[in-house]
Amino acid sequence: MESYTVHDYDVLVIGAGGAGLRAAIAAIEKGARVGVVTKSLLGKAHTVMAEGGMAAAMGNVRPEDNWKVHFRDTLKGGGMLNNWKMVENYTKEAPDRVRELEQWGAVFDRTPDGKINQRNFGGHSYPRLAHVGDRTGLELIRTLQDHAVKMGIHAHMETTIYRLLTDAGRVVGALGFNRQTGEFLVFRAKAVVLATGGLGRIYQITSNSWECTGDGFSLASMVGADLIDMEFIQFHPTGMVWPPSVMGILVTEGVRGEGGVLKNSEGKRFMFDNVPERYKGEFAETEEEAERWLQGDRSARRPPELLTRDVVARAIRKEVNEGRGSPHGGAYLDIASRRPADYIKKKLPSMYHQFMKLGNLDITKEPMEVGPTCHYVMGGVRVDPDTQATNVPGLYAAGEVAGGLHGANRLGGNSLSDLVVFGRRAGMAAAEYAAQQTGSLQVDEAQVRAYIAEALQPFNNPQGENPFALMKELRATMQKNAGIMREEGELKAQLEILANLKKRAWNTSVSGSRAYNPGWHTALDMRLMVEISEAVVLAALARKESRGGHARLDYPDPDPTFAKLNHIIRRNSDGTLSVVAEPLPEMPEEMRKVAEAKDLKELSEKVGA
Repeated sequence: MESYTVHDYDVLVIGAGGAGLRAAIAAIEKGARVGVVTKSLLGKAHTVMAEGGMAAAMGNVRPEDNWKVHFRDTLKGGGMLNNWKMVENYTKEAPDRVRELEQWGAVFDRTPDGKINQRNFGGHSYPRLAHVGDRTGLELIRTLQDHAVKMGIHAHMETTIYRLLTDAGRVVGALGFNRQTGEFLVFRAKAVVLATGGLGRIYQITSNSWECTGDGFSLASMVGADLIDMEFIQFHPTGMVWPPSVMGILVTEGVRGEGGVLKNSEGKRFMFDNVPERYKGEFAETEEEAERWLQGDRSARRPPELLTRDVVARAIRKEVNEGRGSPHGGAYLDIASRRPADYIKKKLPSMYHQFMKLGNLDITKEPMEVGPTCHYVMGGVRVDPDTQATNVPGLYAAGEVAGGLHGANRLGGNSLSDLVVFGRRAGMAAAEYAAQQTGSLQVDEAQVRAYIAEALQPFNNPQGENPFALMKELRATMQKNAGIMREEGELKAQLEILANLKKRAWNTSVSGSRAYNPGWHTALDMRLMVEISEAVVLAALARKESRGGHARLDYPDPDPTFAKLNHIIRRNSDGTLSVVAEPLPEMPEEMRKVAEAKDLKELSEKVGA
């Protein structure tokens, strides 16, 4: 019989990125005994890949900025499908969370008069992103990690969670294993916070690091938690497209925020021809006006390169499809002709080194080749807007794994501040829930034994399939049939492919020991990746329109009917998934006036923002 080690906590946090660490800090502050599990090493979460900055309406660069303008920008960018209460909580609290990081030691870039500097980003009406060059995520994690360690978190590094454990309908812990040794670990916990990040690795071309295999979504769904709006996948417009070995690696939106422009193979700035009707009048109409904006003329409007990510990604794809793309299937992003070399190296040091090391390209002298890459999922585990609680008692979610804040499309920079605002709320609520649980925790021994047997099955199946080959097939077919542009026939074909892959994922074979066995890890990852891929495709089939991060070739326009609906992906008693359309939560009239203000002038005159 396999042995395992037991750890007891009040709150178990799964994930050690920005949301997980902030949740752990909040739970400790409430007096909880907290354990943190991470697949990787502490300090090496996917959050460190975030570059451009964290959005918060602090008004340090433009005093006109405030939470109401940020609220309107976020809802407008999200196609109005956002949970309005989450957006209100987020936009009101983000400035305090940024200042809190500074108090804990984060070293932000400064304005000439010593305030935290803020930069422009797509979809934001004013310069709003507090930043540390183009390494903001790294500084955020360094700061949170130092603070959390000082407060006494218990970290379990290189540990993968295989299943959540339940008792009488509530979550009471998790079963995992140490990736170094293969030892099984049982975590008994009164509350569990999922902070596992995104699912980008289900796609072939992605900016996501290896950890982002969608674990949290599947773990939650498999114990009965609802998911919401899983059809909305963000394809960031600017990933590297060359050389092939680095395809998909992110090129920060900060390049465009600092003045970079997009051109096609004919040298034309094509974004002036791609301004959607809903943004007409808010962006510069000529290169001359855009140039004045770059030089600081406040009467000029922003250049169209700063439109939202969904709009820019589709415009690049259109140029490529119509034969005006770059040699390797993208567009040109030019900062070299816009800013002096010293300025580029100072404001975008990571981008400069990334292209020099990986592409042998000097971005201070030549334009970059860029194209869309799977970057973020707006949908996720459905949570309460105030507590981040799911519909399963004892289970909470925060960060990218939680849905609702970003609607159909996330604005750049809203992710990092999302992590700290809702990580804190989740940690506080989980600790308060844990404090209300009396008596000792009971974990079902039979449940643990059954899951361990499942996990070890690939070692006892010599005729099974190669898990790496299955993973390659999953990613290639999701890219082809459920990628940036979708249509009904391909989505239905992908459902059939996934049904087949699901059976094969439970018939894999691995060899060797359990210590550092990537074949075994891939075999177990596949089981969860197929589950969440199915949720994405089912939701994409159900939404017969194009909005935000969901684009249908057969339904190319937004449909007013779908503008009022969220899609809930629910697990049935037989284990299958179904999609249920639910009306959006009702927004109070005073908040609706803010959200639906025609422009900033109306917002100022009628709402006082």
